[in-house]
Amino acid sequence: MTADRKKSWVMSYLKPASKWEEALPLGNGRMGAMVYGGIVKEEFQLNEDTLWSGFPRDSVQYNSLRYLNKSRALINEGKYKEAENLINTHMLGKDSEAYQPMGHLIMEQEGLVDVQDYRRELDLSTGISHTSFQSGDTRYIRESFISAVDQVMVVTLSAKGSAKINVKAMLESPHQPRISVKEDQTVVLKGRCPSHIESNYFRDHPQSILFEEGLGVGFELHIKAVAQGGTLSLTNNVLHVHDAESVTFYMTAVSEFEKFDVMPGSTGKDIDEVCSNVLRQAIRIGERACYDRHVKDHTELFGRVDLHLGSSTNSILPTDVRLKAYQDGEQDSELEALYFQYGRYLLMASSRPGTQAANLQGIWNNSMEPPWGSEYTTNINTEMNYWLAEIGNLSECHEPLFDLIENLSTTGRRTANVNYQARGWAAHHNVDIWGQSTPSGGDASWAFWPMGGVWLTSHLWEHYLFTGDNEFLKNKAYPVMMGAARFCLDWLVEGPEGYLVTNPSTSPENKFLTPEGEPCSVSMASTMDMTLIRELFTNCLEAISILGLDGDFGMEISAAYERLYPFKIGEHGQLQEWFRDFEESEPGHRHVSHLYGVYPGHEINRFETPELIQAASTSLKRRITNGGGHTGWSCAWLINLYARLLDGESAYQFVHTLLARSTHPNLFDDHPPFQIDGNFGGAAGIIEMLLQSHLNEIHLLPALPSEWSKTGYIKGVKARGGFIIDMEWEKAKPVTVCIISELGEQCNLRTNTPLVLEDGTAIGKWDSLTEQFTLQLDTTRGEKIKLMAQN
Repeated sequence: MTADRKKSWVMSYLKPASKWEEALPLGNGRMGAMVYGGIVKEEFQLNEDTLWSGFPRDSVQYNSLRYLNKSRALINEGKYKEAENLINTHMLGKDSEAYQPMGHLIMEQEGLVDVQDYRRELDLSTGISHTSFQSGDTRYIRESFISAVDQVMVVTLSAKGSAKINVKAMLESPHQPRISVKEDQTVVLKGRCPSHIESNYFRDHPQSILFEEGLGVGFELHIKAVAQGGTLSLTNNVLHVHDAESVTFYMTAVSEFEKFDVMPGSTGKDIDEVCSNVLRQAIRIGERACYDRHVKDHTELFGRVDLHLGSSTNSILPTDVRLKAYQDGEQDSELEALYFQYGRYLLMASSRPGTQAANLQGIWNNSMEPPWGSEYTTNINTEMNYWLAEIGNLSECHEPLFDLIENLSTTGRRTANVNYQARGWAAHHNVDIWGQSTPSGGDASWAFWPMGGVWLTSHLWEHYLFTGDNEFLKNKAYPVMMGAARFCLDWLVEGPEGYLVTNPSTSPENKFLTPEGEPCSVSMASTMDMTLIRELFTNCLEAISILGLDGDFGMEISAAYERLYPFKIGEHGQLQEWFRDFEESEPGHRHVSHLYGVYPGHEINRFETPELIQAASTSLKRRITNGGGHTGWSCAWLINLYARLLDGESAYQFVHTLLARSTHPNLFDDHPPFQIDGNFGGAAGIIEMLLQSHLNEIHLLPALPSEWSKTGYIKGVKARGGFIIDMEWEKAKPVTVCIISELGEQCNLRTNTPLVLEDGTAIGKWDSLTEQFTLQLDTTRGEKIKLMAQN
């Protein structure tokens, strides 16, 4: 039953995983598993995306509004530290809840002797995990996958030789499990998540887990075995398989979770019946059909994009050995391409239409108290998770984030009103499945930042730019964008020189030095705040024009836009991070929030703001010189920033750094510890080096490094405006380019070499300012246009 595997997209290992960060991930967006590939003992660590601690609660800070004007007055007086202390004491809230593991499927195989020729693999192109080894004259094979089509995990054990399969399987869970067996020999595990977890990765107070009777998310996990030959038996809720030629385990799980604002278990949802029906249907159609349906679904998404960055002699080595060689200085462009496709695989596996959005760990978590609660951190990490979605031709995998944003626009209305007496909606930096939109506990430097919702709305607009979906813009995106803009209009106050500013304001997680030399995070008009608001206002105005809506609201936004506090350049020639040219408390800080306008925004660009591009470049150099980019996700952000600065060599330096310094043996990003945002951000950065489309044109090979310049191709990536691009290059120049317009729009191209149509017609003109060729293509008929390098 093993599928044909393109070697480029297979991760392989010659020994079982000895720890979680060596296991291999499976997922269908809703259910996830980490496969260890053990020999005698095989382990699948399991997740389901609605298993979180807690339940819907009121988290608004009723006293916050009482201190808002006082904090503003202190900031206006330059008493920044006093304002910070006031916010920390009176305007923060409680931590969000934590994402939970579901449990484990354990298999223990008997009768193995003198095991040899072991291999475990994950085929990214099919989503199949494959473990095999030799014992005596028998080859044992285990294949597993999690189907999005049939909503089951399927694990098949087979033997080729004289020996048979003898294995026992059992379920475990940390959530007060109760295990029973149905008449049809289905094993059922029932559990309930904690009602609350008091946990914060950074703080010293004791962590506690609270189980309250009847509260928390209840769930069921069902598993059933179907054997070919041999017999099945059950002893103490353990499945025993005796002398089978092969056996297939079908497993599914469902929770009581219904919606972010509905008490779990309150609607009478029969999760036992749901699980039973799913298993019954999967078993009825059989292993082969489940396999075929899964592979068809998976390859339709994964196979849209292909990438080649050059050949590597190390491609025949196991993945962990290749990674170690790479860390020791050996080049491996095929490993870099594998890392890119792994990012796409992980997004497919952790975010599908109808599932929850990918959290800090995607969908994979083995701890009841995971780092940072494995929550949604919206001051960079959640957004970075989805930088890859549109350009990686996985637009539908973006949808769970839109659902999360819509939920936050509901809970955030109350936050905006009660906390700040503002219209619209607001969300802060920590979010959970219950839609917490209020400040968390902790310190103002991270907890007090009501711009999280503003940043998230950029994803709605980006989806529109890539798809041109006017119904999406009208019915889903614009109403949410408008709500966030209304909050900004009310949150802005008059500041220095009559400008509109945010006050209080922080630059996420960073601190400056006050005139008295004290580290402090609170002032007004951080560059990040003002950039986000300018971008949102611009997007709203464009949406209003497209949809022909809200003339009065558009005028209100336009009037405020003209008064927004502008960018400033500091004494070192750097882009200022705060409204004053404060000295930085930590010059090598991991966040580079003030550079948002370079990436993922585009307000700072080489055509319209060349002086700000230079200032941003200076800021970036200063940050890196002082140790910046030292975490996985921060390193990934630097790739994208340098790509936008058209500095391919520096961008590649951080591709290499991300893989060599911040990557686990299973290629998970190592923050440290594991966070998945580095995987997604790094993959997005690789595309950004090869193709950009944020300035109303498609720029080919804008930041191609010398390591990839000899020969390569990328196929199936998307550009804003609804274009799909295939491109091959040699000696750092495109040799063939194929473009399809899905929306029938005209295409503007920028390239470093003259291109001609298939009939030899030369097109394009030389731009002496940028030393590039620019050309317009008539792609309005939606046909594929092929271009070639001019001889």
